[in-house]
Order: sequence, then structure tokens, then C-alpha cells
Amino acid sequence: MLDGFEILTTSGVVLWSKSYAPLSSSLINGFVKDVFIEEKVLPAAAADDNSAAQHPSYKREKYTLRWASVKDLGLIFVAVYQSLLHLSWVDKLLDNIRVLFVDLYGDQVKKPHSTVVDCNFDDYFDQQVKELEGSAETSQRTPQIVRNDPNLIASPDSEAEEPPPTIPGLLAGRKPPNSAAPSTDATPTSTPDTSRPNTPLNGHLLSAKAARGGSSRRARKAASGKSTALDGLKEKTSIGKAKGKSMRKWDADGIADEDSEVPLDYSATNDAESRPVSSGDAESVDMAASGTRTSKGQYILKDLDDEVHSILQNANQKKSQSAPSDTGVLGSSLGAITGLFRNVIGGKVLTKQDLEKPMKGMEELLLKKNVAREAAVRLCEGVERDLIGKKTGSFETIDSLLRLSLSTALTKLLTPTTSLSLLTTITTLTKREHRPYTISIVGVNGVGKSTSLSKLAFFLLQNNLSLLIVACDTFRSGAVEQLRVHARNLTSLSEREGLGKVELYEKGYGKDPAHIAADAVAYATAQQFDVVLIDTAGRRHNDARLMSSLEKFAELAKPDKILMVGEALVGTDSVNQARAFNKSFGPRRGLDGFLISKCDTVGDGVGVVVSMVHATGIPVVFLGVGQHYGDLRTVNVENVVGLLMR
Repeated sequence: MLDGFEILTTSGVVLWSKSYAPLSSSLINGFVKDVFIEEKVLPAAAADDNSAAQHPSYKREKYTLRWASVKDLGLIFVAVYQSLLHLSWVDKLLDNIRVLFVDLYGDQVKKPHSTVVDCNFDDYFDQQVKELEGSAETSQRTPQIVRNDPNLIASPDSEAEEPPPTIPGLLAGRKPPNSAAPSTDATPTSTPDTSRPNTPLNGHLLSAKAARGGSSRRARKAASGKSTALDGLKEKTSIGKAKGKSMRKWDADGIADEDSEVPLDYSATNDAESRPVSSGDAESVDMAASGTRTSKGQYILKDLDDEVHSILQNANQKKSQSAPSDTGVLGSSLGAITGLFRNVIGGKVLTKQDLEKPMKGMEELLLKKNVAREAAVRLCEGVERDLIGKKTGSFETIDSLLRLSLSTALTKLLTPTTSLSLLTTITTLTKREHRPYTISIVGVNGVGKSTSLSKLAFFLLQNNLSLLIVACDTFRSGAVEQLRVHARNLTSLSEREGLGKVELYEKGYGKDPAHIAADAVAYATAQQFDVVLIDTAGRRHNDARLMSSLEKFAELAKPDKILMVGEALVGTDSVNQARAFNKSFGPRRGLDGFLISKCDTVGDGVGVVVSMVHATGIPVVFLGVGQHYGDLRTVNVENVVGLLMR
């Protein structure tokens, strides 16, 4: 964790600063004096574009200071943290902040005699700290080993690795009498009185054999027989009680037998769950962090950190153009590309043999980004067709040709052919047909369908739309209760922020989800709701019996848009999942879009976006980037392409 960050000029004027803990002014003053005035610690004797990692650390008191500078503008960027910590991402933070600050406020700094810079840099800085710190924690996270020892009883207040306390009365380093003699039935070990406390601790109860002077062997045998008989009686009693439970029978469609006497529906509301919603039940959501409002009042979701990433990407492009790297633009996986063409001069006409090894490196890079092999091969074939027979320019490198061709292929694949403006579509349909707009959420088990539905609901509520959430997952235990909690939280947020209204439509478990959806749409039409959001049960894409029920669902519910939730961690199986769901709604119906969840867990490995679009030709509409209601983003094709080519 950082303790502070400052941006100052070489003349000592602080342009911007942020502190996480109280810091003495002598830290920065001593740093400027020793490094830039007296030059006790020499900075890297190089140009302005050196990385912060090339500068030596400056340590003072208990703190370590890392820095970067912009020589032409006379700017110094300083990060302060405690020397006990090892923050591997600080140098990357310094480089990124330097690029962002110069791009945003460089014109103001260039003005002569400027001592004050009008800047609102907090949001940009916080975004970078959160992103880099989160990626570092993810890469350094290691699984914890849990010891399953039945003799150890951990209390809630004790630490996991703390050893159990010693038994009172036993002194460390002292052996009890006769400890070396083996214990047998004929000669039991005598235990001193000090080893038996009057009130032993929990988990340290001691048991020992009775002394010879105690009860006889016949008495002990009789007592043991009584306890055995009692234990057998208890066991028979428990078995007799267990036999009263009958197995629940399920039919071929996964619905319980109606003649079963055991109730299946446990979703009946109780007094605790039906209590009135208070304004403090749900956590507040920072709306400015997830989107902005237009002049017409519409709430538009932000792209995935589009502004910050765009600035950094432009800076990297300028840097690569001015100083081409040895490993090539396409990363370490394609590091041999430039080396393969060192002997190629300008005006060379490329052949298939020239591109054979670079294409393998490109395919390897895409596979590392979680792109399915089928999609990676198709992209590489397109790039190869584009480059074969092409004549290089006099000052044009092979590296730049590969980058341009791959970027063009990815952009063409990911760019949707129709408008993805969900708000415009909803407004147009509700005004023209006077009925609610129906959206259905489908997907495999565990990808986050209910959570993604709640994020989408919050986005629509911010545009003052009235929503009806329909619980059509009548199979999974807890599915209705989960949506009930989301509906209660969203209602609380809506009342607090003055947004639209939301209501939950449920009929419990064991019912036909298709008929529940049809009834819900009719209810929403009568009550004049704007949007109906239908949650469905998760199902394996390779289970034909479960997938076949989706066709009946589409016929009865008649959703206007069907979104499939796919997770960014799924890898190459995303192609099979997307194709199976797209074909399961009948010959005249398919998917309308994808919502990719858990994008905050994969870094730049967003290849599942490419895989699903390649498999179906259906665009990705939203990205899930966290666990809060506001963690929903739209797709910026340029940023996705930049992440894939990083």
C-alpha cells in the first residue's frame, strides 16, 4: 500500500499530491536535495522516456521512494511507501501516471511561468492504483493449506497457524516420571497429579487407564457392556427415524412427481423476508464510476476504462514508432518475428514460406489470451492471406505489417453489424406496441446469470424504467431466494436515489418455467411495466434433454432479446457453448447477444470475446467487471483489440 504520491516540478512546486498516511515534508525535501541538487544518488543518465525501474531507489528513515521524471517539462513523479513492503507494481504505476499527466495537463505545464495547474487527477490515479494493485494480488495469490486434524479445535478468535496452548501443569522441557518405560496393560504408566488439571481446556481432555487399585476387571467389563448396549439402542433408534424419509421422484423433464407428499416448494415468504425495505439495507453504488448521463437524461455505461487505456495505448504506439523494440509489437510470444526478417529489405514481396513461422507465433499468442484454437487458426489464416504477395515499403517493417493486419482482422470480427443501443430499442418498442420489452438470460451453470441480471436491472433502473424480474429457475435450490434478495436491494437503491421501480414475480419451485414466463409477461403488460427480465436455470450445453426445453420457453415467453452469459474463464469450450445455445431455441430463433462475466479476473486474457463472436457471429453487448451492481460495462472494440495484442 502506498503512503503517498506527489507530482512536482524541479523548482519545488507541488502540482498534485495524494497521501494515504501522514508524511513528513522532510522526505520529499531530502529526496530533491540528495538526488537533484547534491546528486548523492545519481538518476539514470538517459533520455526522458526511461522507465522508473531504471532509477535507483531512495531510502530515508523507514520509507522507500521511487520516482520518474519528464526532463523537457521539468516534472518529477514520486511514490512513497514503507521499506518493509515489496510493491512490484510501483514502477509501472509511475510510468503510467507520467504518461497520463503529461497527456492531460502537459499544455498547461508548458506555459511560461506556470505555477498552478488546474487538474482533477484523482479519478485517473485511483483507477491505475486499483488496476495495478489488483493484478499484482491476483498473480501473487497462493492457495492455503488447511490441515484437517480432528484433534485440533480452532476457536473463532484464534489464528489459523497458532499452536494449541500447553496443558496447565506440564512444564516445558521436563519429562514426566517413567516416560521412557513402555506402557502395557500389565504395567500401566503412572501419571503425576500435576498433569491432570481440575478443569481441562477444551480439546485437551486427557484419558488414562485406571490404576490397579481401582475397580476390578469384571466391573470394568460390565460397565463397558452397558455402554455398548446403550450405544446400540441409540443407533437403532436413529436408523428407525431415518427410514421415515421417502425418496423424491423426478420425471424425464426434471419436474418432481405431483403425488409426492413431501413439499417441494420452500420459497414461501415469511415475515422476515417480507418486511418493508429500509434505505440502509443495500450498499450505495457510485453511479459516476460506472457511467454518465447524457443531455437527454439517459444513463450511458462507460467503456472498460476506455479513457485511461486509450491514453496509455496511444503513448505506447508513439514510443514503439520512435524506438522499435527488439522483440516486436506482438509481445514475447512473437519475439522471433522481427529476428526472422532482419535480412528482409524494403520492397520484398512476402511469400507463404516467409510467414510460416510468424503465423505460428501469432497463433500461440492468441491461445495464451484464451482465444479458442478454431478462432485463432481462422484469424491467422486471414492475416496470412492478407500479407501473401504484399510488397513491403521502403521504411515499413514486417512487425508493423503483422500488427496492422491482425488489428484489422480482430476489429472486423468484433464490430457489430447492427446497433447495440438497448435503451433506444426499449423506448421505441414500448411506445409503438404498448407492451413491455422482454429480455431473457440463459447460460451454463455457475457463470453468474442471476448476478448479471441484477447488474442489467440496475442499469435500466438508472434510466427510470420500471422492471419486472421473473424467477424462472424453478430447479436450483435457493435461486428464488437469491433473486428476492437482489430485488430487495434494488428496491432500496431505487427509493434512495429516486430511480425506476422493480418488482419480483415468482411462483416457487417445481413449476414449468415456460408457463411462468408467459404469465409474467401478461402480468407485466397489465401493470404497464417497461421491461421484463427473465432468469432461467443453468444447464449443460451438451445435455440434449435440458437444452430441448429452451425451444418451448422461447415459444411461450416470446422474448425480444435473449442474452447468453458466458464467463471469461471458460477458455476454449466457449465455442461449443455458444453454438449449442444459439441452436437450442428452434429454427427461427437464436441468441441476440452475449454478456461476458468475470472479466476482472483474467487481465488481458479476454479471448473468450473473440471465440464466442467467431462461433456465432453474434456480438458481445456487456462485460461484467466486478461483484457490485454498477460493475457492468459496454464493449469498446478498440480496447479489446489492444488487450489481445498487448
